[in-house]
Amino acid sequence: MDIKKRIEELRKTIEYHNDRYYNQDDAEISDYEYDQLSLELRKLEQEHPELALTNSPTQKVGGTAKRELRKVQHDVPVISLQDVFSKEEVYSFVNKMIQELGDPTFVVERKIDGLSVVLRYNDGNLVEGITRGDGLVGESVYENLLEIQSIPRTIPTKLPYLEVRGEVYMSAEAFEKANRKQEETGGKIYQTARNLAAGSLRQLDPGIVRERNLDIYVFNLEICQGKDFSSHSESLNWLSTQGFPISPEFMICKTADEVWECISKIGETRWQLSFGIDGAVVKVDSLDDRKRLGITSKVPRWAVAFKYPPEQKETVVEDIKVQVGRTGRLTPLAILKPVKIAGTTVSRATLHNQDYIDSKDIQIGDTVIIQKAGDIIPEVLKSIPEKRPDTAKRYIIPDKCPMCGAPALREEDGVEIRCTGSACFAQAIRGVIYFASKDAMNIEGFGPSSVEALMSEGYIKDVADIYLLKDSRDELITKGIVGKEKSIDNLLKAIEKSKDNDIDRLITGFGIRNVGKQTARVLAANFQDIESLENATYDQLIVLPDFGDIMVKDILEFFSKSENLLLISKLKQVGINMLSKASVNKKDDRFSGKTFVLTGTLPSMTREEATELIQMHGGKVSGSVSKRTSYVLAGEDAGSKLAKAQELGVQVIGEEELKNMLN
Repeated sequence: MDIKKRIEELRKTIEYHNDRYYNQDDAEISDYEYDQLSLELRKLEQEHPELALTNSPTQKVGGTAKRELRKVQHDVPVISLQDVFSKEEVYSFVNKMIQELGDPTFVVERKIDGLSVVLRYNDGNLVEGITRGDGLVGESVYENLLEIQSIPRTIPTKLPYLEVRGEVYMSAEAFEKANRKQEETGGKIYQTARNLAAGSLRQLDPGIVRERNLDIYVFNLEICQGKDFSSHSESLNWLSTQGFPISPEFMICKTADEVWECISKIGETRWQLSFGIDGAVVKVDSLDDRKRLGITSKVPRWAVAFKYPPEQKETVVEDIKVQVGRTGRLTPLAILKPVKIAGTTVSRATLHNQDYIDSKDIQIGDTVIIQKAGDIIPEVLKSIPEKRPDTAKRYIIPDKCPMCGAPALREEDGVEIRCTGSACFAQAIRGVIYFASKDAMNIEGFGPSSVEALMSEGYIKDVADIYLLKDSRDELITKGIVGKEKSIDNLLKAIEKSKDNDIDRLITGFGIRNVGKQTARVLAANFQDIESLENATYDQLIVLPDFGDIMVKDILEFFSKSENLLLISKLKQVGINMLSKASVNKKDDRFSGKTFVLTGTLPSMTREEATELIQMHGGKVSGSVSKRTSYVLAGEDAGSKLAKAQELGVQVIGEEELKNMLN
């Protein structure tokens, strides 16, 4: 083997996966696979020191600061832990500590699988929250952290300065709920709770954090001015008295046998937890001992993280079926002989696409090895050809949609196969669900079950039929398909209200590929109505901010199809607003050059509605208060942003003042 070439390959591969994990929050491989790559590289660098480099991924933390978020210097470097993978390595670490320290005590904790953050408190008040970033510079996610209910805004002991480190995570229940919503609306299925938690926390919209019910466990006291502690366990217990949720059920040990027993116990019970863990951490308890031991360039010498291998099981692929998504994508699904793995019974797993099936050589009847990606999502790792029965059958995704019979074609230069039928019921039902969803037309009370029931009964064939339901009010009440009289009337009222939405919501509801709500807002701001958007040219679209060739072609293709133009005509006939309020108000740029920050609950509008109003008139909306902030728009229960505005002398206004400024 060419050692130099292998080291270079490993570095390149690890850097790629670092970027996917830390910066894009979209890991492609499991933690275990990543750890094995890192372990191999570290071993080769130790064996060949002449090939070691200071900028090797083994010498630095994997992330960078996201460019859209404000960068913040860490007071204490946020470093990783040395990973170990065997009982022998754990015993070696513990015995080495005993040899160096004499009679140390150890703390064993669960290693929560989430995103590491640092919380800062001045005089008992939360003033900042920062992600790890590259370990030296992180990104401020303060406004998003305020949406996590378990983080105390104030603590009873008013110390001059306190800094703690914790792990933001998403519970299994919250993760499953988020994926159910994605499945119902035909969106992308999230692979791991960790990726979704990290991606949510680094969004620019705090509402996303609130919606996804993130949580936190605090596992370390970084800086504490005005109070001293002798041990890590003592500091954790004190943090608990201050209202922090601390490392759950941490254990104190004296010997290597006790440490290993704790690690084994955590491993046996981890599937029963309501949150994901990716290991167990062993730490020296004494803070003085930690200072004596110090740290290397990347890891502390007083702690290690034991990584559990993912649980894998054999089962049989009894069948392969195809699901049809909102955009027509045909996704193969393995129907498995039920098997219990990682604490739950698994009976199906996505096979993604035809290339995945072929590369893994998966056939109906095969015995396969499965595991849960991130201990959450079932995945088929590989087939076992030597156990393949004579009756096994190779599976090929059909060239016709299983729901409507229309041709199913593979994307040019892509791996997805899509139904081309315009009247496909599976696509239609997911399309209507998406049209009515919060991000699109926001028809309250019109969830997936109601949509499916009304479409199955023939009341809705396309989204325009939603607005004709009022003609069947009495019949719907009699049949009770979607509830009793009050429920029906509330639904009809919400449907009627949605007619007046600005066209960005309508554009989002169309479900144009690669066009989300932000893209729709840009279109609404640059075209005066749907008709002018229908007639838009490539040259008009490609110059819009962040518009690329693929997106533009998808928009042009949507408006070139006669069935889509017919649908728009029907929507116009039932009274849907087709004029862009954002485009009209774009000429009125009275807020140009002004930056607003929103805080608290407004009397008659949501923060999103206020944001749209400000942006329509040329203003910008920021998540944090600074000297450059023009106005802070404050409602009830305004938090630290209001205090910050008063401290900096930034003008504070209410909803009525905003309306007066617009009138």
